[in-house]
Amino acid sequence: MQSRRRSEALFQTALAHLPGGVNSPVRAFRAVGGTPFFVQSASGAHLLDIDGNRLLDYVGTWGPAILGHAHPRIIRAIQRAAERGTSFGVPNPLEVDLAVRVKSMVPNIEKIRFCNSGTEACMSAIRLARGFTRRDLILKFDGCYHGHADSLLVKAGSGALTFGHPDSAGVPADFARHTMVLPFNDEAAIRAAFSQRGSEIAAVIVEGVPANAGLYLPLPGFYEAIASLCREYGAVFIFDEVMTGFRLGQGGGAQKVYGLQPDLSCFGKIIGGGLPVGAFGGRAEIMDLLAPLGPVYQAGTLSGNPLAMAAGLAALDELNDSDAYTRLDALGEQLEAGMVDAARRAGIPVCWQRIGSMFCGYFTEGPVNNLADAMKSDRARFARFFHGMLSGGVFLAPSQFEAGFISAAHTPADIDRTVQVAAQVLATL
Repeated sequence: MQSRRRSEALFQTALAHLPGGVNSPVRAFRAVGGTPFFVQSASGAHLLDIDGNRLLDYVGTWGPAILGHAHPRIIRAIQRAAERGTSFGVPNPLEVDLAVRVKSMVPNIEKIRFCNSGTEACMSAIRLARGFTRRDLILKFDGCYHGHADSLLVKAGSGALTFGHPDSAGVPADFARHTMVLPFNDEAAIRAAFSQRGSEIAAVIVEGVPANAGLYLPLPGFYEAIASLCREYGAVFIFDEVMTGFRLGQGGGAQKVYGLQPDLSCFGKIIGGGLPVGAFGGRAEIMDLLAPLGPVYQAGTLSGNPLAMAAGLAALDELNDSDAYTRLDALGEQLEAGMVDAARRAGIPVCWQRIGSMFCGYFTEGPVNNLADAMKSDRARFARFFHGMLSGGVFLAPSQFEAGFISAAHTPADIDRTVQVAAQVLATL
């Protein structure tokens, strides 16, 4: 790794102008120490920082870069769209095309609305569920992050968890009291919650797989229990696929993997090809309560932005036309096998979690099935591991509580190199 003097100097400038020097908290490296680097460009599976360091990237802009950075098909689509105008504020054909495409790939979505971020999608889905049921109570799970809307920043994951404040200041207590938080994978707890307050519950919202407190997977029957209880008590089942949507395969993502039919689904990231985007969709009888048809208000000047729609169409087309998912699964298996073996040989306790091309290595014996388990991980050891990997030219998420992402631009040789660097670093821990 070369010097990072230019990044360090620029970060000092940024501190004077941006809160914490960043525009999103986890980028600040507070969880691992040190100062962040600044990216000059990205291509394929690599980042190039302003000091000339070339890094093998497993952050992938936190998920959207499933095809790698600056994929030619996506770049061409954005260029063609930009030549016709960057924003209209009125309907454009591309938003209809992308709606049709997403619906064709996710059978249980009858209608969909685009917005500008995953946060906005989840916030709007919650409002819609409350309008549909005429109830107020939302049930979520600790460690699950659904964006920074007030109702959802209660026992959240992602950056809030990284900084040790899973509840945000500025969220009125009156908002928080309408959100019930339960442990993930605790079927008895959710059954008890519905038994006691089922008539008050407007919706249950859950991530496709919780990927904002690292990565842990649902135990058999857990999601099925949620779906069944929502049907029994008339609550709306909201599946947050902002990260998992179209990353774990077609058909939405996790909902196809687990054979679910949620009432509403939230998307983002991949369906915008790396540009700012969000979407929520589901049953027509619920979606038709949105303005202008119904009383639930939601709007956005940049919703359905032509650049994001064009990029999303190009990304989904490429995923359809290629063997990307097969290669992603193979790369995920190769990385898991190599990392598990490297940790074993180093005698370091690491609980490796993976689904498809998403992964996380917790520095704990495991198992990790929920937030309480994740919190047992050795964060100081992770920080040393992170910086060792970064010095070796491999960029992982700068927090123990974030998932990693493999792209279709990664190669088996990239995975081998990653494992080799990891083995060297683990040997020093």
